[in-house]
Amino acid sequence: MAKKKSSKSTSNTIALNKKARHEYFLNDKFEAGIELQGWEVKSIRAGKVNISDTYIHLKDGEAFLLGSQIQPLNSASTHVICDPMRYRKLLLNKREIDRLVGATEREGYSLIATAMYWKKCWVKLEFHLAKGKKMHDKRADTKEKDWSREKERLMKHKAR
Repeated sequence: MAKKKSSKSTSNTIALNKKARHEYFLNDKFEAGIELQGWEVKSIRAGKVNISDTYIHLKDGEAFLLGSQIQPLNSASTHVICDPMRYRKLLLNKREIDRLVGATEREGYSLIATAMYWKKCWVKLEFHLAKGKKMHDKRADTKEKDWSREKERLMKHKAR
């Protein structure tokens, strides 16, 4: 007898930072593992995570995730102290950290988290080297997006 496939969703994405593309020019993409506690993994599986105002801080040759919020489950153990806004260490190679330190200190980049997802059984964080946009840059992006949408409508109407 054949086994039925599970009805779980096939998407590996846990959380997205949609504001990042609007607020920053995103350049180089990096992927890092996150050092998590047991209650955090359970909460992530339940989807109680927010990375909308998240960035990475480099200190003493280590990278830390700041501003991410993982809400504890109601059924979390009573002997565990759950801090939803705690600093979480990112797992990166020394060479990657050195490159990031150089870009942030000398070139004025920021490190902005854009996505959190599952890769096999591990939680991974996607982040970018980013430069902040000015107001006129945001307006230009909005104008370009509107024009491409209008262009698609015109081409669709012309094809009929």
